[in-house]
Amino acid sequence: MTQSRDAFEARLRQIGAERYHDLHPFHDMLHGGGCSPDQLRAWVINRYYYQQAIPMKDAAFMSRVSDPDLRRKWRSRIEDHDGTETNEGGIRRWLRLAEAVGLDSDYVASTEGVLPATRFAVDAYLRFVRDKSLLEAVAASLTELFAPKIHANRIAGLLQNYDFADDYALSYFRNRLREAPKDVAFGLEWVLVHADTAEKQDMAAAALIFKTDVLWAQLDALWGAYVAPGRIPPGAWQPDTGLLLAQKAS
Repeated sequence: MTQSRDAFEARLRQIGAERYHDLHPFHDMLHGGGCSPDQLRAWVINRYYYQQAIPMKDAAFMSRVSDPDLRRKWRSRIEDHDGTETNEGGIRRWLRLAEAVGLDSDYVASTEGVLPATRFAVDAYLRFVRDKSLLEAVAASLTELFAPKIHANRIAGLLQNYDFADDYALSYFRNRLREAPKDVAFGLEWVLVHADTAEKQDMAAAALIFKTDVLWAQLDALWGAYVAPGRIPPGAWQPDTGLLLAQKAS
């Protein structure tokens, strides 16, 4: 049976309440000041792979959209991350964070040190958006519903617990507090309108679950390689050999 608009929205929000990656223990450690400098660096390196893929995901989505109104609404997402003449963009702001934690931004941008599981998860998301229906692609983006809370907690926790943290280093998160609500208001409305059968609602919910799994898998990979303690896979960033700014300067 097709759910009412309010019931379906509540279903989507419940997915976030149960499955969003703010529930992962890595975030408790990160926001509570429990990460070592190298664990912070590993997080920045691996999360960058996701950040740089977002505009590619959005470009892949737009390439399949025949409605110019939808393309026009979606276009700002690419600009938010890639930047414009007046906006340096989220990717550059993330690389600023990388420099703040002592990493060489060129090394981070190369994605050479990314964990295999991070790469597989993010690449799976790109394929999902490229190959699935437009409804599923938009629904997968609705993890943005839950992002403002984690960004606010992250800003407060990093400022309180880490010496590197200041407004300059954390500008990515502050900007997302403004950008994400704009994006998700449109995306949520689009999904609520277009998921007009029980089958489509189930597809949209499954797509959102898939995206929460993508985010969770990235943190599981970090935890297993740099926290557990685990084994860092071959080719992934090694703390004792990473390209830190101080090492390059010397």
